[in-house]
Amino acid sequence: MAQKKGGKNSSITLSEFRDYVIDFLAHLELQRNLSLHTLRAYQSDLTQLEEFWQNTNEAEPRPVTSLDRVVRKFATSIFYHKKLSNASLARKLSTLRTLQTFLARDGIEFELDFQAPKIKRRLPTVLSIDEINHLLDIVTDEELASPFPTRDKAIFELLYATGMRCSELTNIKINDVNFSEKTIRIWGKGRRERIVLFGERAQSRLKNYLEQKRPKLCIATPNEQHLFLNYTGTKITSRSVQRILARFRQQLKIDKNLTPHTLRHSFATHLLSRGADLRSVQELLGHRSLAATEIYTHVTPSDMAKLFEKIHPLSNPKLSESEDQT
Repeated sequence: MAQKKGGKNSSITLSEFRDYVIDFLAHLELQRNLSLHTLRAYQSDLTQLEEFWQNTNEAEPRPVTSLDRVVRKFATSIFYHKKLSNASLARKLSTLRTLQTFLARDGIEFELDFQAPKIKRRLPTVLSIDEINHLLDIVTDEELASPFPTRDKAIFELLYATGMRCSELTNIKINDVNFSEKTIRIWGKGRRERIVLFGERAQSRLKNYLEQKRPKLCIATPNEQHLFLNYTGTKITSRSVQRILARFRQQLKIDKNLTPHTLRHSFATHLLSRGADLRSVQELLGHRSLAATEIYTHVTPSDMAKLFEKIHPLSNPKLSESEDQT
């Protein structure tokens, strides 16, 4: 390597940098427990940096160059890239900052004076409670046009009842479900374990699936432990869950997106609108940061109007009279 621990330097070869990247990605996977999706994003960003380095006059055969200078040039090139979205730019800068911290432990340093652009946060698509009840209770198995409607309705119900991610649902095993306490042990992003809750309706649909449909699906795979199975008797995939929800989407009367994350958004929004504590919802969703949960605290105009009618003195004569008497 270019520098022993304890020293400080930014001089490094491209080959040495590639070795550091391998160690960095292993660190993210084993120590930080990042998801495969996030690891691929980091790897893609750093591969882009390596290719940029290779195509500049900083590359070998010039044996050693300043990593600080290479990173500055690379950051400048992506910062002013017209086709790069603010979200992509922010992610790439985040990758470089995480790498910056990792390399500093070995005395390899570089500056990164760029400020990530602000990303406009879009409000998530949310189904109304009536729409969810319609899809689960009114739409018939025949209308759903699914070969396994019992399984599919159990999947829909469980996604909405728990707010779990699609990847979390597909990895549930039978032993993770506690019917007496109505809880499920799942592993979220970064392989973090948490407990989610479900209610009577989800319990009923889940038992119905386990008793009536799952035994038929696992005839060829009797030892399969995953809860939800596909037609081959193996673990259902995230892509299959998306296709299942697409069938439900066809039964909606209005144009709304319906994905596993739509149900997660709906779960959080409905809990908060009914008075749930923000930190409790954070725990149920498995968010590390409360800021990630705060997006669900948006208030619709109709909710605002109801609140105004309820608490404003000029809109509530009884409230005005009570205040006059004090």
